Amino acid sequence: MAGTSKRDGPARASAGAPAPRPGFWASLGSGQQTALRSVGRPRNYPVKAPLVYQGDESDHVIIIERGWAKVTSATEDGHDVVLAVRGPGDLLAESAVLAGRTRSATITALSPIRALVVPAARFTGFLDAHPEVWMLVTGTFVQRLDDSDRRLRAHVTSRGTQRLASLLADLAELSAQHAPPAADGSIDIGPPLSQEELGSWMDASRETVARALNGLRREGLIRTGWRRITVVDLPRLRAFAQDRDPA
Repeated sequence: MAGTSKRDGPARASAGAPAPRPGFWASLGSGQQTALRSVGRPRNYPVKAPLVYQGDESDHVIIIERGWAKVTSATEDGHDVVLAVRGPGDLLAESAVLAGRTRSATITALSPIRALVVPAARFTGFLDAHPEVWMLVTGTFVQRLDDSDRRLRAHVTSRGTQRLASLLADLAELSAQHAPPAADGSIDIGPPLSQEELGSWMDASRETVARALNGLRREGLIRTGWRRITVVDLPRLRAFAQDRDPA
């Protein structure tokens, strides 16, 4: 399964950012991975396919083996707001299963996905047989709350271009855990997010995102193409996001 290797170099967290942590799958021992595979079933999802729907009953968890997905929540006026992205090795929909409530968000494939689907009863049985994994599940949940709080603070205290820089720096660090940076240290952002999706995530218009991307390009911090963003210099991008001299 992808996401099991740990990489050094430009992927390391910059000052002011949380250190990247291995995903759920990479944190399991080989015996635990084998046991979890034995109670799950592989499944493929095409681009734009929903993995789970907001409001559905909770009857399984999903572990992404390959590919990227976005997490969205519908507002009262019918708009979808991007909350997060998930990638190789990530555990999905665990909070709804463990809490016995309906799904709080929709998860949709951004790219073709191969996943391991585990029925809720079998997943809780696996946790009972491997109680040390409970801490991994709890840690995943707490980390996601921390990430959400950190982005909310950035939204309140930063201007639009800084917010986008912070988001792209986070995505670059995430991407570098699954694919090596280029020889020059640049990092291709893995999740293929559109400008509209980036804007939804940072609560900004598509036009604001386009202007911010132009600004970051002029600073020499990123390169862009069709649904492709390359972070040229991650430490400088993080410094820019924190309103420090990026030189």
